[in-house]
This record gives sequence, C-alpha cells and structure tokens, in this order.
Amino acid sequence: MHPNYFIKYTAKSVLPKNFIIMKQGIHPENYRFVVFRDMSNGVEFLSKSTAASGETTVFEGVEYPVIKLEISNTSHPFYTGKNVLVDTAGRIDKFNKRYGKKK
Repeated sequence: MHPNYFIKYTAKSVLPKNFIIMKQGIHPENYRFVVFRDMSNGVEFLSKSTAASGETTVFEGVEYPVIKLEISNTSHPFYTGKNVLVDTAGRIDKFNKRYGKKK
C-alpha cells in the first residue's frame, strides 16, 4: 500500500510537510448545498452533494435542490432502535414477481 493512503503514527510522531491526506485530482469540484428528504418520515436536512436533482424546495427560507431518500439515519432501524420493516417501494413483491417460482 502506498504511504500516502494510510499512515500509522503515535502522538509523538509528526507528519511530513508534503504528506497528502487525500488523493489529489479525483474528487469533484462542483459540491453545492442540497436538501436531503427522507421519504419514509418527511425529515429534511441540509448537506453538500454533487448529486443531480430536477426538483427544488425551500429550506429555512432559501431555495435548494432536493434529493429524495428512501431511508436515512432518522428512519433506519439501527439508529432509531426500532425494529421496523421498511418496504416503501414493495421491493419484496417486485423481487418475487421478477424472480419467484413460476406456478
């Protein structure tokens, strides 16, 4: 592994001046603020993203592009502590219809 990707150091060690934390030239430059909306519970939060969106929404008085999510940390059973089956798009039915046994 190349030393620029990972370095193991202790509190006493000092990183070299030319140490690169992230690989240069591979990250997009067009980050912008977008609103992510959890479709299962309606929670919205503002973050930066490069994801394309054709819709906009007003969040705290400012208009932003909106990205719809099926699940986020506000509705995921791991983060909420609730054991809830989330099947917003009928994924199980779609799978069974497409790949299930023929009668």
